[in-house]
Amino acid sequence: MTDEITEGAKKWTLDEMLEPANGSDSNSKKDKAMNWGRPGHLIKQELDVYQLNDGAYKNAPIVELTVAFQKEVESRGGEFKSTIYSFSEVEGAAFALTRWLRARKYNLTDTIKMVEEATEERAKPRGVGYYPDPVTALGVDVSTFISQYPQLYSGFSKCGCPVFYSKPGALNIDGVECITTLDGILKYHWHVMQHDYKERLLNFKKENPSFSRFECVSVLDLSGLAVTALNGRTMDIIKKQAFIDSLCFPETMNKMLVVNAPRFFSASWSIIKGFVDVRTAGKIEVLSSSSAAEKKLREIIDVDQLPKDYGGTAESTDVSLLREAGKEAVNGGRSRLVAEVMYVRSSISHKFVLFPDEEADVWVFTRAKGGANFKVLDAATKKPLLPPKNVIHTGGSDDNSQPTKVLISPERISGDGREITVKVKAEGMKIRMTSESYLFVANIYKKK
Repeated sequence: MTDEITEGAKKWTLDEMLEPANGSDSNSKKDKAMNWGRPGHLIKQELDVYQLNDGAYKNAPIVELTVAFQKEVESRGGEFKSTIYSFSEVEGAAFALTRWLRARKYNLTDTIKMVEEATEERAKPRGVGYYPDPVTALGVDVSTFISQYPQLYSGFSKCGCPVFYSKPGALNIDGVECITTLDGILKYHWHVMQHDYKERLLNFKKENPSFSRFECVSVLDLSGLAVTALNGRTMDIIKKQAFIDSLCFPETMNKMLVVNAPRFFSASWSIIKGFVDVRTAGKIEVLSSSSAAEKKLREIIDVDQLPKDYGGTAESTDVSLLREAGKEAVNGGRSRLVAEVMYVRSSISHKFVLFPDEEADVWVFTRAKGGANFKVLDAATKKPLLPPKNVIHTGGSDDNSQPTKVLISPERISGDGREITVKVKAEGMKIRMTSESYLFVANIYKKK
């Protein structure tokens, strides 16, 4: 068998794929584990764990396994090949092929089976172009979703990987369930991976041709996380997104930093870590103090790429999210967003400010079957700004039934040239022992 990996005009020779005889640039045990199975870091003889079930490649060089895998991919072509190159062939054969092989520890039979399963998992999303419109995927405006589950990409790491910031500590699962379904969240996840994340990788590759790590640095901010937040509904989202990523986008985690971790999480991780694969565990760091987190973040992300709220000089994530919500203001669209989950048993109210040059439309999203009456008032004068409106969920009760969305304002409200505080009051339509969740949303615009 030839000792080459063909990649367009480029042919990776055996010597190029193998780790140099004098070792890698770093000989630490941790670095060796992190670089294992990558082009330029392959070992010559396959260990027992890499052996095929049928023994066909027993004790074969890993490069030969990679060549065999490439021949399998090319012979099958079609959707099997598209699954391998989910970020396009720009990633390069050597890097894409070894990424999949690493996921199954260079067991060729297991790797082929994994690609077949991933191809099947991708079939439905692929058939609709991986949900190119995120609003259609979610069933709601993206910024409204992000207001309940803050997350965004911001900047790149020193090795060129996009950096993703997620704030599970600020996740309000009640608010999320008021506006979308688990199916909608997974559709949106496909959109992000195959449109947003993919485009970031390709654009960086275009500007930096030597870039080869089609991976992501993730920062999970657990500030404000309570034990009760890790309920079944929240874990369903996390588990199913993780399943898609591990099966269809393997070996794309470059580093995960869990910051502002509460004590209970840090203690749990110290136990769990002992049962996790050494390579995976080596990519994850849990940091409880903000100073330790900022120091570590600056090691892997340049300060001009690191948001201010994480110790850098780039725009803070909070500002970025606000800017994203108001990005259409220059075209007459929304300039800012106000969103609040209202837990209604008997009555509850929420206030927000409208400035003299602003106007707003008001929406309520819910799955509540009991119903509530909503009133929108000028808080100072107690004068109604809108007629009262009953809101009650009229759809199904199963998890994939769409929530109810009600426009409270037949026309936009304003203070007629003055600043006003708007009071939104909700009163339950039935006597209840427990509260029901309603997500109030005000889309605020600059007056023309």
